[in-house]
Amino acid sequence: MDVTPVANSETEKPLQTVPAVLAPAGNRASFLAALAAGAEAIYCGLKSFSARMEAKNFTLGELAALTALAHAKGTRVFVTFNTLITSGELDEAGRLLGQLQREVQPDAVIVQDLAMAPLVRQTGFAGEVIWSTLANVTFPAALDLIRQRLAADTVVLPRELTIDEIKTMAAACPPGLGLEVFIHGALCYGVSGRCYWSSFLGGKSGLRGRCVQPCRRIYSQHPDGGRRLFSCQDLSLDVLVKVLRSIPQIRAWKIEGRKKSPHYVYYTVTAYRMLRDHPGDPQMKKSALELLARSLGRPGTHYHFLSQRPQNPVNTQDSTGSGLLVGRVKGDRRNPFFNPHEELLPGDLLRIGYEDAPGHRIERIGRAVPKGGRQFFASSAGSVPKGTPVFLIDRREKALDEQLKRLEAELPPERPAGPEPPVFRARLPKPARPPHKAVEIRVGRQPAARDREDPIGLWLSPEAVRGLPDRGQSRAWWWLPPVIFPDEEPEYRSLLEIICNRGGRTFVVNAPWQVALFGERRDLALWAGPFCNLASPLALESAAALGLAGAIVSPELGGDEYRMLPRHSPIPLGIVIGGDWPLCVARTAAPELALDTAFRSPKGEEAWVVKHASLFWTYPNWRLDLRDRQEELRRAGYGLFVYLVEPVPKHITLKERPGVWNWQGGLQ
Repeated sequence: MDVTPVANSETEKPLQTVPAVLAPAGNRASFLAALAAGAEAIYCGLKSFSARMEAKNFTLGELAALTALAHAKGTRVFVTFNTLITSGELDEAGRLLGQLQREVQPDAVIVQDLAMAPLVRQTGFAGEVIWSTLANVTFPAALDLIRQRLAADTVVLPRELTIDEIKTMAAACPPGLGLEVFIHGALCYGVSGRCYWSSFLGGKSGLRGRCVQPCRRIYSQHPDGGRRLFSCQDLSLDVLVKVLRSIPQIRAWKIEGRKKSPHYVYYTVTAYRMLRDHPGDPQMKKSALELLARSLGRPGTHYHFLSQRPQNPVNTQDSTGSGLLVGRVKGDRRNPFFNPHEELLPGDLLRIGYEDAPGHRIERIGRAVPKGGRQFFASSAGSVPKGTPVFLIDRREKALDEQLKRLEAELPPERPAGPEPPVFRARLPKPARPPHKAVEIRVGRQPAARDREDPIGLWLSPEAVRGLPDRGQSRAWWWLPPVIFPDEEPEYRSLLEIICNRGGRTFVVNAPWQVALFGERRDLALWAGPFCNLASPLALESAAALGLAGAIVSPELGGDEYRMLPRHSPIPLGIVIGGDWPLCVARTAAPELALDTAFRSPKGEEAWVVKHASLFWTYPNWRLDLRDRQEELRRAGYGLFVYLVEPVPKHITLKERPGVWNWQGGLQ
């Protein structure tokens, strides 16, 4: 990505780079708002293969016109292609990527699925490739591997990192690779790419951009009632971004919000450009903070950014709903009203209450209401309880509206649809030979008496390494955690060296990049674990190119998708056939949340949170169970069957309920 150099000072300090402010756009108006605010780059998605499928997103023709306008103004455009891709979608994904190159010519695509690496090659896509935060590139050694093996141009760092960890990642960047860092916007409770909550409970996958945000709901664990135990405030680095300005490997400051309004996009982009370009100007700082306060997002947090002063993003005592609080409902049930804390403008959009609370509704203001005036609700709102908060969630000021209209007038006309694009057929790898014998392993936290069986599976930890005698190392499958943070890399390297010296040879990596922790060793059997989220033959082909000898496929797939995968897999396949699968893995937990203790959803679903090393794992109180499909899967070509065993805390009762996940409905 091009960056603007800052002139050398008289002391001849090394050149630094000015990071681009990267704006979100989920619709035409927000795209134009980003241009009006002076964003150097904009990221947006198409109607499919986008990790924000709830945003309106763009057609190819619409995006082509907007991209032409952006390029004319010197603004780069990145297109999100960052969903999990299944076997049956490879041809469509390749066809769309080819159309994107021919008709839109964006500067880059943002990807998370390993299948995108061969698709980029096969389609001849000429832009840069940016690996999304969903790809979970979280530790320094991963960066050189992703640059050398997959020709990555940029990596988006996870939002959980501290500034010290960001600096560690930047120092490890090989030549040609840049970083993007999130500076503002919504936070997920789970680590990106490691949340299955929405998919497990309702079939709507976060890795497919369809998350229904179960973490935002009220859960009960205490006698005093329910709380939003997992609902995060927004990330807002505001004045702290000046620290990032001095790190030359950071090419872009990224603002989250492809479902947000033009008002939000314009205010946040403008504010961060002010903070970037005038770091020592107190008046600019004050103005920027005022803009951020009125951008209609959630309350903000610095999260883990300051190593010495981390902030827990889960505040159960305060609202984490988006929008600016402008009043509370008064009056009786027949005539509810509120007195706004500030003037309301025609067209303002209000949210009354919360989506999971009685009386929730969205209303648009038809006429101006002065500060302290009285705004009545429609008669159908009579069920709104007194005291319900009212939030301003969208606004179109006249000045911004005029800017958008001027930019709209500059848009080139959309070209008429051309001939039907050529048929694309993804070139699939040759399948591996089917296994002669099926292998079953139970994967636990500690060696057990029953682990005299051959083989055994163990999650990698100092305790597990100490607990397994040397004679057991050669038959153990060591499972690496789903996330390794920068400061943890040395510890895991040390543990892996100990195991290898004691005869261990089989390892399961739970991010593809974890193969970098093994160096150049060729005497090991490395398998991709289920957290690698592999779901198609091309993803498996990329895994094989990274040095993986086999793969345990994504647990989110449906029955038909499972059956299809072995037909073109270049490496042996395994599957999680049953056991304790986490709803999500996180780096934080609310102070009020009691670990190893059940919490309940409004529908009566129970789960608990347990901490292993630096990660908080959330487990439901019923198990994944595909054991009655095992023979069918063996005939389809699977040779490794995995059962995950998590210690169940006292007072947690496991339910007997179907644990087939997406087997019947397929991955949504």
